[in-house]
Amino acid sequence: MGENQRFDPAVVIDIARQLSKKPYAAAPNDLPDVFANLNQEQYSAIRYNQPAIWSTEARGISVEPLHRGFVFRDAVDLFVVEDGAVRRIGFSPSQFDYGRINLPNNIPDIGYSGFKLIAQIGNGRPFDFAFVQGGTFFRAIARGQTYGAIARALTLRPAESRGEEFPVFRAFWLERPAVGSNTITVHGVLDSESTTGAVRMTFRPGDMTIVDVETTLFPRVNLEHVGLGGIASTYLYGPNDLLNSDDIRPAVYESSGLQMLNGSGEWLWRPLHNPETLQISAFVDSSPRGFGLLQRERSYETFQDDDQHFERRPSLWIEPLGDWGQGSVQLLEIPTDAEINDNILTYWRPKAPMTAGSEVAVAYRQYWGWNSPERPPLATVSATRSGRGSGGRRRRFTVDFSGDALGDNLPADLKSVLTVGPGTFQNLKLLPYPERKTVRVAFELDPGNENACEMRLILEAGGKPISETWLYRWTP
Repeated sequence: MGENQRFDPAVVIDIARQLSKKPYAAAPNDLPDVFANLNQEQYSAIRYNQPAIWSTEARGISVEPLHRGFVFRDAVDLFVVEDGAVRRIGFSPSQFDYGRINLPNNIPDIGYSGFKLIAQIGNGRPFDFAFVQGGTFFRAIARGQTYGAIARALTLRPAESRGEEFPVFRAFWLERPAVGSNTITVHGVLDSESTTGAVRMTFRPGDMTIVDVETTLFPRVNLEHVGLGGIASTYLYGPNDLLNSDDIRPAVYESSGLQMLNGSGEWLWRPLHNPETLQISAFVDSSPRGFGLLQRERSYETFQDDDQHFERRPSLWIEPLGDWGQGSVQLLEIPTDAEINDNILTYWRPKAPMTAGSEVAVAYRQYWGWNSPERPPLATVSATRSGRGSGGRRRRFTVDFSGDALGDNLPADLKSVLTVGPGTFQNLKLLPYPERKTVRVAFELDPGNENACEMRLILEAGGKPISETWLYRWTP
């Protein structure tokens, strides 16, 4: 579907289908050295100097193409769809200001690395709310936020010994929004050695930005390890792992934990951790109702960071559309000593492999915002702290639960239910603070000679849970 052809969403799917029947061909290494050798500062100085596409048409959303360079070397073809017809967005160096970069003559049409979406809602100031750039990565924010977590349209073989496979987008078709609709639909084709796919994304920016994602995959080979609804984020340190931190800031992280609503209706909360060694957790489930990486800390005082403002980073919640069947929410926690590394990855891993030559369709809705769209009707974990215990390898923990039910009228039979395995615990205490609508659970973990201990904690009253379930893996 090139220049002046009629657009048909079904053809995008067929392009991916036909591409899967051909051997994989890597994109050519055609990026001129002047762009391939840019550092981050030089690349960030490149500015699009044209009016954003559709910015003068009162459509609520406009588009800016993004230059190739630095780590964004792969080319992606960009097309717009206007009145049903396709038009290619051609590249010219005259479209950009390059700062202090000295350009050679006769730069060819090198295409783009992706695009940025800009919203104009009501009489408010325009704000960019989404970037689609690099591999099959994209990110979005709600109004007033700063960019943080990164979504993945497809994840293949993360943390496997043979190496992760990174699919890339080959082309996008962006449908011109209806006037005042504040909605844009984007169609894309992705490609990798193992599979191809067609992706349809519908963006709706606002105080919560919602993205509907529909993906159809065409595996070239049997896919044993596929990640759907992938989210990457950063966790350097916080109150539960302050060891070896030498920083003026009390905490550094984009997301504070993984929340899950499993198929049985149980709300689970797993605080994130920066471990000494790679940690892979699998939360087995059937027909999951949602999961996501959330940023629960919204006060400046938590981070004391005048540049990064982690308290403004988005939470990202994934809501499956349709029955996803059996599988597991996977969580990868990767050791890091630098906040620039995305060392957290979570995704849904289907139990059944995808076979070569098959067609697999999956859909989900993303919510980017200050909170998840559906919050537990229970007390939630508001803080997790860990520190040195009374001796040996013992560790002291405190877990704070907060909610209206934990105010002045606490249930008389309120109790904490803690399980640890392997290892043991002692000195379990329940400490109510009704003036803060908070109950603190304190205990000491004794791992013995173990190098990993799984813990599970919940508040109960009347034989029923009145809090979400706190999960934690301790490692030395």
